Amino acid sequence: MEFKGAVPILRIFDEGKAKEFYVSFLEFTWDWEHRYESQFPLYAQVSKGGCVLHLSEHHGDCTPGAAVRIEVEDAKAWQEKLVAKLYGYARPGFSEEWNSVQVTDPFGNKLHFYSTNNEN
Repeated sequence: MEFKGAVPILRIFDEGKAKEFYVSFLEFTWDWEHRYESQFPLYAQVSKGGCVLHLSEHHGDCTPGAAVRIEVEDAKAWQEKLVAKLYGYARPGFSEEWNSVQVTDPFGNKLHFYSTNNEN
């Protein structure tokens, strides 16, 4: 049996804040969204390169405060790019020990961007 990968589902509460964070700040693409009816909760997909995340306003899908590890080519360069944006709600630091940068979204979910190279 071959496994094909996983798509994390992260709990969100506000579409506007989600778009500001994931699209404007992290530069993910807002691929698609779904609602059963206009007043119903949002379920959406964002992606960047090979990373795909699902975002859900549905309370039964998941709970806030999840953590996801996302491999990137150069975590230090990614951290520097994010800090240079002067985003009002995040100034992510860099962990030399883990070669990673942690960013918390507006809903309490933690995204750990890491690279496996040891040059940083």
